[in-house]
Amino acid sequence: MGLCRTSYGIPSGDRGDTPPVTGGDPPPSPAATPSPGLSGITAGPDPEISSPASPPSSPTAPSPTLGRGKRQKKAPTVLKDYVCHTAQVLPPASSTPTNGSSGPRYPLANFVSCKSFSAMHTQFLDAVSSGSEPHSYKTASHDPKWRAAMRAEINTLEANDLPPGKKPSGSKWVYKIKFNSDRSIERYKARVVVREDTQVEGLDYTETFAPVAKMVSVRVFLAVVIIKNWELHQIDINNAFLHGDLHEEVYIRPPPGFSPSSPNKVLRLRKSLYGLRQSPRNWFAKLSTALRSYGFLQSHANHTLFTYRKGDIFFSVLVYVDDLILAGNNSSACSSFKKYLNDCFKLKDLGPLKYILGIKAACGPHGLFLSQPKYALDILSKSGLSASKPAAFPMEQNHGLALAGGPLLSDPGPYRRLIGRLVYLTITRPDICYAVHVLSQFMQSPRSQHWDAALRVLRYLKVAPGQGLFLPADSPLQIYAFCYSDWASCPLTQRSVTGYFVSLGNSLISWRTKKQPTVSRSSAEAEYRSMAVTTCELTWLKSFLLSLGVHHDRPMRLFCDNQAALHIASNPVFHERTKHIEIDCHYVREQLLAGNISTAHVRTAQQVADIFTKALGRHQFHYLCGKLGIRNLLALT
Repeated sequence: MGLCRTSYGIPSGDRGDTPPVTGGDPPPSPAATPSPGLSGITAGPDPEISSPASPPSSPTAPSPTLGRGKRQKKAPTVLKDYVCHTAQVLPPASSTPTNGSSGPRYPLANFVSCKSFSAMHTQFLDAVSSGSEPHSYKTASHDPKWRAAMRAEINTLEANDLPPGKKPSGSKWVYKIKFNSDRSIERYKARVVVREDTQVEGLDYTETFAPVAKMVSVRVFLAVVIIKNWELHQIDINNAFLHGDLHEEVYIRPPPGFSPSSPNKVLRLRKSLYGLRQSPRNWFAKLSTALRSYGFLQSHANHTLFTYRKGDIFFSVLVYVDDLILAGNNSSACSSFKKYLNDCFKLKDLGPLKYILGIKAACGPHGLFLSQPKYALDILSKSGLSASKPAAFPMEQNHGLALAGGPLLSDPGPYRRLIGRLVYLTITRPDICYAVHVLSQFMQSPRSQHWDAALRVLRYLKVAPGQGLFLPADSPLQIYAFCYSDWASCPLTQRSVTGYFVSLGNSLISWRTKKQPTVSRSSAEAEYRSMAVTTCELTWLKSFLLSLGVHHDRPMRLFCDNQAALHIASNPVFHERTKHIEIDCHYVREQLLAGNISTAHVRTAQQVADIFTKALGRHQFHYLCGKLGIRNLLALT
């Protein structure tokens, strides 16, 4: 039997006790199509795989004698949540299958649908989900498409003799499928990549930092663009890192498949190459110079945001390495800029924004929907839980994971990789933010209970793998925030957990769950510290919006449910319970006096930020998800 998990990954308990979500406003994702199996192999998590129908035997007929190997075997029930591949003798084509052989109990087709999207967008989703990229030279060398791509790359390299005293760095192949603007496959790209682990600091490189757009910047940028009804385009720079100027003398060994004329032949780099530690920095410096030469101004709030203003013409560029998001109010000006950029670097105009950084962007007349359905389905597939029974919410209340005393996992690698994938999924899934926050605290020494809790998050994702954020087009350009704190919630350190979210009108743009760095002596102090963290985020967002031409003149509203914390923020209180609070926490009071923010009390029952500080029950969890603007456009409705 081949199982898509490690032995310790088998979930114990909580496999079928949670009913699937039946109400609320769930999430979107493309329907997953099961891959064809090998002849003689039946795939599915259902352990009750029946044999072909046979006529009933006579009561007087003797029972057949079962010989060695003739006994009908069933998969263990402990594996029912996993996609297993059990060797079976397939029935003849003319046989009629019985009721028990209809496939998985909980197929993904029961939870996702593309009915809410146009036929063109559905084809786009299928194209994004198709195609596979090899991870090694051995695998790629068996495919003629990848062999041709490697030959094309090798032809651009030149061999050189290694100078005395120089040590070459290693190299390897990295394979990537390149898509057209309609997401159809354009070509198969094989890149020679430098192994950065063989570079020596001070000899092969010095500075390496290069800024990239924060995901909250991407959400704010898109929210403003949708509200202002600007054009939204995506640009990809071809071979971006190759444009960077390389100031160091770097040599690399030939990659697999490259046969130099002499064994002492190496490759000298004239330009930056993928894998070099300094390549991102060199590329960003080159791109920044080109943008400033055109007339762009670089934002001080986010160095990856460039804005251009000339009269009534305004457009901006947000940079994430070689992926550029272009938005503006003038089509001809945007086209002229694309032509200029193409003359500098050779770009690929991907047209209207649809898919970037693994995030699907579905734009309509009412707003923009952001989700990661393919990424969520990939996590389910790699975990072997595509056919598992779904869970209604991601984490049980009173989970007690900090005090778990179960056995340590023999290999913590799969747990760490799974949590890392879930962290990236929180870009569009604030509903799992708290669960991922809790699970990420046990990366060093995960136990079996932590593994089971992580699998429950996956079973929750199956309910709506394409759930995401909806940014409405009719939203006002006003910022407000909710902050909350769960006092002394950590049983080991007695520290509190801060949770907040910020919205631009009705668009959720920023959120966070974080354990406070110090112990708070009271719930009021914990709430006050939460207000200070949220105020810092509000101040930065106001500056970022100003770079986009959005002036926020009115005070930003900050909602809190603790009257004592609001009183501390509004009054210079100094007594035994507050005199020890750090000075930086009183930044809230300073911003209040300056008129940049205003505080307001909210009832605890209406405190939406509660979803970021603790595990909630099913009904309260889905109620708050709806308040946050989390939607499921791929629901079966």
